[in-house]
Amino acid sequence: MSLDLALYLVTDSGQCARAGLSLQETVLRAVEGGVRIVQIREKDASAREFLASVCAVAQVLPAQVPLLVNDRIDVFLAARAAGARVAGVHIGQSEIPAELARQLIGPQAILGLSAATPAALAEAERCGVVDYVGIGPLNATTTKKNAPPALGLPALQALRQGVRLPAVAIGGIGSGDMAGLRAAGFDGAAVVSAICAAPDPRQAAQALLQAWQHGA
Repeated sequence: MSLDLALYLVTDSGQCARAGLSLQETVLRAVEGGVRIVQIREKDASAREFLASVCAVAQVLPAQVPLLVNDRIDVFLAARAAGARVAGVHIGQSEIPAELARQLIGPQAILGLSAATPAALAEAERCGVVDYVGIGPLNATTTKKNAPPALGLPALQALRQGVRLPAVAIGGIGSGDMAGLRAAGFDGAAVVSAICAAPDPRQAAQALLQAWQHGA
């Protein structure tokens, strides 16, 4: 499966609201600015609220931009049953094993997996069902409760070099990090605050993509 992971948006509806925009407005403007793939993450929402968010974003998202659901396979399946255009799920190390997730979502759906240790990355590759991995955090982040300490670029680069799967970096990433991540072998960067907290998500996405492509 070929995925364009260069600029990967992970949403935070609370940050969007504080910036004066709805989740749908933020996502749409970010995609206009160059976001290539979107993951809806609603850690504090009920299943029904999460489903509503996924379906609302699916209605406005261009067909060429994959829409993923964070962690909740039940929400992914419900959204698909409701007719929403959802492409897959992204799970972490505390969710069900990747092999079981693959059985539930089917062979064509995208399956992403967070992994931050050599052992976890080796297992992601060994199981043969993961489409890409997310490695981090690069920098300190406040968007995820109980987030592990920042690893820094040298550690992320070492982890990246140990896995052949496509990989995105995540964790407090801004424009100044993009060139280094690309040079370290990453296929893209996943961002939350850099876009969701921005007053102009389109401009923020453009700046991030420019930094990824040209190092400036």
